Amino acid sequence: MTSATGEQLGIMPTKEALRLAEEQHLDLVEVAPKAKPPVCRIMDFGKFRYEQQKREKEAKKKQKVITIKEVKLRPNIEQHDFEVKLKNALRFVQEGNKVKVTIMFRGREMSHPELGKEVLSRVAEQMKDLVSIERDAKLEGRNMIMILAPKAPAKAPKGSTKGGEQ
Repeated sequence: MTSATGEQLGIMPTKEALRLAEEQHLDLVEVAPKAKPPVCRIMDFGKFRYEQQKREKEAKKKQKVITIKEVKLRPNIEQHDFEVKLKNALRFVQEGNKVKVTIMFRGREMSHPELGKEVLSRVAEQMKDLVSIERDAKLEGRNMIMILAPKAPAKAPKGSTKGGEQ
């Protein structure tokens, strides 16, 4: 059992702990119910919950949500169309998102999956400096899918400073 100030009060009966909490106009909160004996703390539970929610909100603000953006291509895509789709994929990667590149096959195109693989390898080759291949080209039904993830920015070696010599 711990008091509101953090000092150890030792092992005591539940009724006595509740009486101590009520005298201080605070709550008796069970912190570790599975411990032998269970660990309790005297605190203002409303204030504790508020601070906990505040910490969770701050942590949520700092995290970066990575989404998967999709670029759809065909196996017999023309050069200019390919460049436009590639430019979109580059933009997605620079925003910090993963890119799912999908080759859609129709009809007789299914008999030549190597054409789709060629287009995906062209995409990977063009973007090799900015991305790493998270999932290699794989045929799933009538689509061939490859997932690209942005490379982590290169970190400066330890000991180096910005701005050169000092």
